[in-house]
Amino acid sequence: MLSSERIRRIRWRARRGLLENDILLTRYLDANEQLMTDEQVTAFDQLLDLSDPELLDLILRRADPSGPLDCPPVHRLVEDLRQA
Repeated sequence: MLSSERIRRIRWRARRGLLENDILLTRYLDANEQLMTDEQVTAFDQLLDLSDPELLDLILRRADPSGPLDCPPVHRLVEDLRQA
């Protein structure tokens, strides 16, 4: 289980400029934050390093994870976000 401090940090970073991203990320965290593993949190942090348009493109299937994001944990998380 994640510490309350780590949850607060992730929730703060998940606040985005694009409302669509904000809604999708918040919805995902509302449903999963207590169940997230360290691997999932690391993948989530990697996605939060993206710009809003890049992140939205991944979630809306306009792009696939590439480069350092092309790894199983990120692919699983992106698929979960697409279902949120």
